[in-house]
Amino acid sequence: MNLERNLFNFRIALDALVTNRFRALLTSLGIIFGVAAVIAMLAIGAGAEREILEQIRQVGSNNIIIKGKVQDPDKQLQEDDKNPSKGKEKRFSPGLSLLDADNISAIEVVSYVSPEIEIEAMFLREGIKNNGKLIGVNNHYFEVAGIAVAEGKLFTENQLETAESVCIIGRNVKARFFPDINPIGQPLKCGNNWLTVVGVLESRTISDASVQKLSIRNLNVDVYIPVKTMLLRYKNRAKVTVEDIKNASQRNFFSNENTPQKKAPLNYHQLDRLVVNIAESRWVEPATDLIGRVLSRRHNEVPDYEIVVPELLLKQEQRTRNLFNVVLAVIASISLLVGGIGIMNIMLASVLERIKEIGLRLSLGARKTDIVMQFMAEAVTISISGGLIGILLGVLISYSIEGLADIQTIVSPMSVVVSFAVSVSVGLLFGIYPARRAAEQDPIESLRHE
Repeated sequence: MNLERNLFNFRIALDALVTNRFRALLTSLGIIFGVAAVIAMLAIGAGAEREILEQIRQVGSNNIIIKGKVQDPDKQLQEDDKNPSKGKEKRFSPGLSLLDADNISAIEVVSYVSPEIEIEAMFLREGIKNNGKLIGVNNHYFEVAGIAVAEGKLFTENQLETAESVCIIGRNVKARFFPDINPIGQPLKCGNNWLTVVGVLESRTISDASVQKLSIRNLNVDVYIPVKTMLLRYKNRAKVTVEDIKNASQRNFFSNENTPQKKAPLNYHQLDRLVVNIAESRWVEPATDLIGRVLSRRHNEVPDYEIVVPELLLKQEQRTRNLFNVVLAVIASISLLVGGIGIMNIMLASVLERIKEIGLRLSLGARKTDIVMQFMAEAVTISISGGLIGILLGVLISYSIEGLADIQTIVSPMSVVVSFAVSVSVGLLFGIYPARRAAEQDPIESLRHE
């Protein structure tokens, strides 16, 4: 019996909404845009979080990056002119080197150190040429990058220690120089030396934005050789040559003359970069401080290096984005609140318009609970329909943002469920007062109402 009464009340509510469908649509707009905004904001937040986690995976967890900085001699001379007393305290730095790596490796919490040297080189095989980067590394480099060898193998200990002429190539290098044959054991000329290919890396997809932002390489396009092979057979910047002295003297000559010609500062760093892996996350910050003191001592307090902790920077960015997303979600939720207030206002106006209808139902035997159910059904129907339309609109907005603004968005089932539940709750919450007010009408007075 109660089920039949509730269905009858619901049918009356639907008839009222259909009769005033345009007003019902306007009433639900607040719910529609509120739900859509919440879903879109949560999708942007989820996409940003995944992007941060992917970036952390790409740079490796618990890593500290040390980069060598080249001091500009002209700038240093200007600073010495401004502060004559500093000239007497000028110190020499040996630059970033393998000795730095050995000293850092001795720190107890350090798992391993990955040195890197990068030079430009011409790759040549059977008449095919291509400019690219030749990278001197050890096997820890591939562990840092989280990439495996798809064909062949990593460098052996003997190849690393004796500076053999071997290399590991990226997937794109294989496609260009060895399209039809197995590259393992084949020669590839890099610069002035012929190298034997011992491995091919698996393919890795990486965006240009990540390459620039995180200072990581596109592993598909480079050639990798043992770091000692690089120092012995290509370039060891720690060794001063006659040509280096000549270039330095020319640079000093030009810096003393007022001439537009200016030489680039000499790069005296043996290594371009060191990646230090720490055993546990809790030791990253204290290890960073300790490494800074070690390098300061070895470099005679010359600040010609930069220490970067990518994971800490990314986590800080993640906290900032999360705070920003919370603020956006709160602002979007205000739309739901405004939509709920709109429902209450329209329902109150509907009660005033239908006082005679309410009185007639009460005089024919309807209970106050029937009147409450009728108006509650109207409010909830408006919020449910608005919620469903808002979900579709929110998903559409999320995918549109990803396509047009190139921002990764992820619409999770949980965000849809939460948004829909909130929209229904808004209908229930803001429909209670108008429904109770309608049920409290006096039947006699209602029938007399004009």
